[in-house]
Amino acid sequence: MIAGVELKELITHVDDRGFFREILRVTDPIFAEGFAQWSHSLMYPGVIKAWHIHWKQTDWWYVASGTLKVALHDLRPDSPTYRRTMELYLGDHAPPRVLKIPPGVAHGCKVVSPTPVHLFYITSRTYDPSDEGRIPHDDPAIGYDWLAPPPIR
Repeated sequence: MIAGVELKELITHVDDRGFFREILRVTDPIFAEGFAQWSHSLMYPGVIKAWHIHWKQTDWWYVASGTLKVALHDLRPDSPTYRRTMELYLGDHAPPRVLKIPPGVAHGCKVVSPTPVHLFYITSRTYDPSDEGRIPHDDPAIGYDWLAPPPIR
């Protein structure tokens, strides 16, 4: 794990009508930075969005449908996990959970399901173009291959 990245495992209550799943509460420790904006992104199969970074804003991601491969790369020089990269999956066929992305952690995602992904995300700050950083998807300093197939096991 990258320092400051957190996952909140979610509880799903299923019955013959469907299910109920609580995502976040204002009192959740993972949500200490607080709410400023809630957004919804629809991404089609095969779409890759990388790399994105904020220096002030915290993000919380939840995938309601479809499967998203998420990559995170720590760019905080004072972090114990500086320059570490991690991957995880959100959405269908993954444990239901919320991902917290702290400031200074570059993030990107790839839709790996044959269906679109619905990503709902909350941010700790309202949209501020001065805090919207972009890094090329093929940045050699990160060295992440967004087109690599799953490993053979």
